[in-house]
Amino acid sequence: AASISRLVLRGQIALECDRALGKTLNSEVANFTLLLEYGRSLEDDIRSDTSFMFQRVLVSLSAGGRDEGNYLDDALVRQDAQDLYEAGEKKWGTDEVKFLTVLCSRNRNHLLHVFDEYKRISQKDIEQSIKSETSGSFEDALLAIVKCMRNKSAYFAEKLYKSMKGLGTDDNTLIRVMVSRAEIDMLDIRAHFKRLYGKSLYSFIKGDTSGDYRKVLLVLCGGDD
Repeated sequence: AASISRLVLRGQIALECDRALGKTLNSEVANFTLLLEYGRSLEDDIRSDTSFMFQRVLVSLSAGGRDEGNYLDDALVRQDAQDLYEAGEKKWGTDEVKFLTVLCSRNRNHLLHVFDEYKRISQKDIEQSIKSETSGSFEDALLAIVKCMRNKSAYFAEKLYKSMKGLGTDDNTLIRVMVSRAEIDMLDIRAHFKRLYGKSLYSFIKGDTSGDYRKVLLVLCGGDD
């Protein structure tokens, strides 16, 4: 029973992370968090099943505290980019809290400009610095945030591709993304999938699954391209 509960919890955490990255409103995250409560808050479950900086990223995402506006402050953009540079590439060791603070709280428009300014300062993409300055689940979480800020539909297309490529299928990821994005941006995801991988999402699902499972996923996909 304990192992089943842990699997359910991990599914909740993964779904919440995807939901938070793909959300449009903080209220969506707050409402979704309430739906996932099993006698205690999702934050309590995250804290019990994760640790260190990865835990802090998940807690921050699940809180739904990101700036939802489109406001751009050029001075703050330059400051954030400089702070990220000084927190990583410019020093021995990494100030992980600074990465978390900027990437988990600023609005998308602001972050896109920060990424450009960061590259101007450091001569590196922010993704390169994250890979060299962080590791493990924390690195994965920060990279997911950056990818989603740059192009949300491409981010989910990549997750779907990785869930089906090679031997076997990551059914948890495949189901989670298909169900959560079906009525939101599936057409955009399909378009990016075809452009990135040369085959339609529909054909990938058809070749990788079978039976009623395949039928349901194809309905969620909505058509071939």
